[in-house]
Parts: sequence; structure tokens; C-alpha cells
Amino acid sequence: MDIGAAIRAIRKRKGLTIPQLCEGTGLSKGFISNVENNKTSPSIATLESIATFLKVPLPYLLLRKEQRMHVVRQDERKHTTTGKEKLKVEHLSAQGGLRMMIVESPPGSSTGDPHAHEGEECHFVLKGRILAEQGEDSAILEEGDAFSWNASVPHKVTNIGEQPALVLISVYREVHTEDVL
Repeated sequence: MDIGAAIRAIRKRKGLTIPQLCEGTGLSKGFISNVENNKTSPSIATLESIATFLKVPLPYLLLRKEQRMHVVRQDERKHTTTGKEKLKVEHLSAQGGLRMMIVESPPGSSTGDPHAHEGEECHFVLKGRILAEQGEDSAILEEGDAFSWNASVPHKVTNIGEQPALVLISVYREVHTEDVL
């Protein structure tokens, strides 16, 4: 964690000086300098005082860099194809355990045999007509419809329309400590 750098960046972005931060929090210049240079670890109460003065939520100061906002510009998106049907996948984001993508499937194509994996999925039909099947449940969905399911139960999606289908999919899979290390 680089709490000091986060505090310094917020302070500078708000146009505040170290003396102003000291005055607003009651902390000494030397202490603030040591915090911003990661030479000392402030208590939670001290961090709360700093966060309150900087008008940021305390948890924001505790986030690691990879936990902060991640932007993927349209021209930076990764594009892949998957399965024997060569479904086109446009990856909108992938951070931590949450992924979001747009999948384009030709008429008559499917995700293959029912498959399962850890996590949860939410689908929003942007265009077309699809059949979603999971276990004994099935539903025909059209533009504007949405569904979600626990992905650990075998599932399959088929484009039953006469045009390509576009589906926005969010997949959440809990990230375990051993996955990160």
C-alpha cells in the first residue's frame, strides 16, 4: 500500500500545501512529510482525520493501486474470438474478480455444450434474440431483456434470431488471496 503517495496526490490535486494540511488536521509538518514519504504508518484515527480534511472516504486511502478505478478506452479494448462458432468478444473491462464484455454471435450460433464455472453472470441483450438455458430453466430473451445466474450450474446461450445477437455480459468471480499472490 502506498498511502503516503495517495495523500500527497490528493493534497496536490486539491491545491493544498503541507502547512494547510497540518493546520486542518492538527498534525506536524514533519509527521505529514513522513506519512507522504511512507516513512511512518499513521493510525486509523490519524488517517480518518486526514481523509476528513481532504474530503475523501477513508477506505479510498487504503486501496492498492490495482484496486482503484481502471479505465479502458474504446480504442484500447482487447478483441478475441471464442469457441468453434467463433463468437466475437470485445473485452470492456477486467479488474479483480469483475469482467465485462460484449459478445457478438452469428444467427444459429451458441456457446457450445452447457458449461459451468465459478462465479455469477449477468447478461443484457443489446440486439437480437437469444435462448438462455440453465439446468431445467430456459428463457427466450430479446433486445432490452436481461437475466442473471450462478455460473456454477451448467448453462448455454444460443442465438435463435435471424440476425447477429449482441449481448453485454458481466461476470463476477471472487478473487482469492492465492489468485493474487
